[in-house]
Amino acid sequence: MERLCLDCKEPLKGRTDKKFCDDACRNNFNNRIKSEDNLVIRHINTILRRNRSILAMLNPTGKTKVSLKKLQLANFNFEYHTNIYTTQTGNTYYFIYEYGFMNLSETEFLLVKREEK
Repeated sequence: MERLCLDCKEPLKGRTDKKFCDDACRNNFNNRIKSEDNLVIRHINTILRRNRSILAMLNPTGKTKVSLKKLQLANFNFEYHTNIYTTQTGNTYYFIYEYGFMNLSETEFLLVKREEK
């Protein structure tokens, strides 16, 4: 049975456990596998970066109120955040890295920026 390179499908010569023609084929194969796995991660990171920049733009002072309409117009995605913080009083903040938001009413949100210690 003829062994073929996993990347270019050319016949292999040499060791019986050889999988690739050369380093270029090995790199191409592994890069293709990694890029397919990372598509989901890249997509989510893109959403998180966009959400963070929207919060940063709408909250230059570190704490402000903003309407739901403004967040929607900026294409803010409420489904993606990095962590959730619940205060002792039961208020829930959703954070995208250091920027957070809390639902005040059906149409208003409080935006905050967590200061690192």
